[in-house]
Amino acid sequence: MEKPKVKNAARPAAARAKPRRKPKSLYAPDEVAEIFRRFSVQRPEPKGELEHVNPFTLLVAVVLSAQATDAGVNKATRALFALADTPDKMLALGEAAVGEHIRTIGLWRNKAKNVIALSQALIRDHGGQVPDDRDLLTKLPGVGRKTANVVLNMAFGQPTMAVDTHILRIGNRIGLAPGKTPDEVEKRLMEVIPPEYMLHAHHWLILHGRYVCKARRPECERCVIADLCKAAVKTCAIPAPLEPVGSTAFAKA
Repeated sequence: MEKPKVKNAARPAAARAKPRRKPKSLYAPDEVAEIFRRFSVQRPEPKGELEHVNPFTLLVAVVLSAQATDAGVNKATRALFALADTPDKMLALGEAAVGEHIRTIGLWRNKAKNVIALSQALIRDHGGQVPDDRDLLTKLPGVGRKTANVVLNMAFGQPTMAVDTHILRIGNRIGLAPGKTPDEVEKRLMEVIPPEYMLHAHHWLILHGRYVCKARRPECERCVIADLCKAAVKTCAIPAPLEPVGSTAFAKA
């Protein structure tokens, strides 16, 4: 005998359950605003640490900085940029000479090829000028979204969010912008950070991750947002005093 069909039979809980999305942020809007207000008081005009003299040398420096430290890139590019600070000069210098200048940087052979290729592309497609458009920038050899965002922010004053390893880590560690990928963290940060802080936001977060909220041991005792921080593990529960411009809060260890 056929069993009667039960209308709207309950499905197993696993089948009914919808995947839970991570929240945009663990912080309320006023808490996010306070975090960046404190960063702005501590460092009103944060600067990137890659040395450059114009948008082209900035673009080259950021391309070279992949899997390398800013200090290491600066050491290699000082002599390079003294000789070649435009796409035409870089192209005239040639791949071999570029490679000799950047031999101390990781993946230097491939990066030398990219520097020459992007110089050619800038001359061919953009009259030797660095474009102020993300889509155009990401079409250049060796230029990804993060590199484009850095150039747009530093060279053209656009309020972009360049998510590097520091920002990806901090976004998840303190719950400011949870996400598995740089693009996901970027999207969440753009949604939660107040517009008045966006221009400098990525520099504040990079400096915070590089010198205070370090990967191995965050120095919570030096952190100006320690009392607001929602990180699961802290090394100190007492907030540090807010230090003025020129303080050693971000001094290199």
